[in-house]
Amino acid sequence: MSRDAPQGTLFEQPVTDYLNEVFQTLNVTPYRQQVADHRVNLVARLDGSPAPSEGGKILVLEAHQDTVPVTGMTIDPFAAEVRAGRLWGRGACDVKSGIACILTVLSRLAAERPDPRPTVLVACTVDEEFGVTGARAFPDMWMDPEQLDLPRVPDAIIVSEPTELDVVVAHKGSLRWKCHTHGRAAHSSRPSEGENAIYRMSRVINATERYAATMIHQLASHPLVGVPTLSLGRIQGGMSVNVVPDQCTIEIDRRIVPGEDWQVAWEHFKRFLNETVPDVAVTHEEPYTTTPGMSDRINGDLAKRLSKVIQQHGHPGHCVGVTYGTNAWAYTSREAPTVVFGPGSIQQAHTVDEWIEIDQLEQATDILYAFARSFVHD
Repeated sequence: MSRDAPQGTLFEQPVTDYLNEVFQTLNVTPYRQQVADHRVNLVARLDGSPAPSEGGKILVLEAHQDTVPVTGMTIDPFAAEVRAGRLWGRGACDVKSGIACILTVLSRLAAERPDPRPTVLVACTVDEEFGVTGARAFPDMWMDPEQLDLPRVPDAIIVSEPTELDVVVAHKGSLRWKCHTHGRAAHSSRPSEGENAIYRMSRVINATERYAATMIHQLASHPLVGVPTLSLGRIQGGMSVNVVPDQCTIEIDRRIVPGEDWQVAWEHFKRFLNETVPDVAVTHEEPYTTTPGMSDRINGDLAKRLSKVIQQHGHPGHCVGVTYGTNAWAYTSREAPTVVFGPGSIQQAHTVDEWIEIDQLEQATDILYAFARSFVHD
């Protein structure tokens, strides 16, 4: 967190380079998957005993390399200050603490080489905070003979996110897109000669608020994550205060519950607008984010097993659902049992004074290590 980044670098590249150095010092095999320019999924492999081809387990410990921006932070985002039993800085909670956990687990396993042990893959993916392109690509490495060359999908994947040491077994997905209204520009001293796109969008916004408040909760539900939600997060319009605006844009965030189809959800909202404000022409861009929710359909045994280890370390280890999203859906969609687990609270993620309790960070590391040691048989 507090290392200097070379000038001119972009995205996760300095983090990837640092992780590659760590993997080399641990004498484990690193694999690289180019996702985009300056964006590389990096996976370290510690072979197990017995090997997967001989019945040995395959365990993936995953965390994303990226963080949200540092704009508006009230502390030094990169100082990694330790104060009052906490580590402070951007990514302290989401999710460099998770990377620290799994690197420590890998380091201990690589040094001790217990027998038996699972084959452990430490996957550090890119672009979780926006496009989820790293998680979408990572499963392509699994059985690629030029990459990980696994004989089957992993037996267990633990995605690191702040869960307060509970086990997340289900979460919502997201659908995000932009929509526009158009008008005709004119001088603001003669507004009647123009057509105000912001006025038109105001009617769309009012209809959207009604939809979110009265209709969306009727469309679907899940016992662990609740009902879908919709939020209008951004608005932009006009070029100057003295010009009647000819365009206005809003961005919408629609949360998808497990089992929902994002295309069906999108079309339902568009039909609602057409019926509610039929005299306002609204242009919808294709969604730039579409992620399904994570279902608890195939992860029950894994969740119980991890929960038991958590309880042995003195914590409740509840199996829960959450309203936010993670990379986990990308792996359950490939039929790999996946849960989410890690230190910290989602309430601290993305905040202006982000922090993680060091004690919980250490406890999470001990739990993951104990789980990895025990994950050798059914």
